[in-house]
Amino acid sequence: MAKPIQKPKDPKEGNLAADLKLLGRKVTGYPGHYAPEVLEVFGNEFPRHDYVVELDCPEFTSLCPVTGQPDFGKIRIRYSPDKWLVESKSLKIYLFSFRNHGAFHENCVNMIARDLFKVMKPKWIEVSGFFNPRGGISINPSVRLEK
Repeated sequence: MAKPIQKPKDPKEGNLAADLKLLGRKVTGYPGHYAPEVLEVFGNEFPRHDYVVELDCPEFTSLCPVTGQPDFGKIRIRYSPDKWLVESKSLKIYLFSFRNHGAFHENCVNMIARDLFKVMKPKWIEVSGFFNPRGGISINPSVRLEK
């Protein structure tokens, strides 16, 4: 069972780089299960600016929940940060945790959006999946969450 996502410190308390546990580690451990608890955030120095962060993750892998066969695709994450931004190494490890997780494409995209929205509390977030065809059909779900 996944551990709850840790609430970060208030960005008014200063630079949160020291609070990041994964960034800078020489050895990276990868979970063998779905692991939203690995997501880490850091303070946004420009919360009054209305800007967009786009993250492309071209090597996303999950498992078909029925057949257990691997599914390959690309995940695109776009969000407008408020007080928090996601730390990219923790995002990489989080996305890797889907490698042994059985979920339909639509569920993966919604889970990613929900987990990131919960930990960052952005103004809005969009997550899109572009999955390789299976049986001659590619599935490309997208979701948008807003405050």
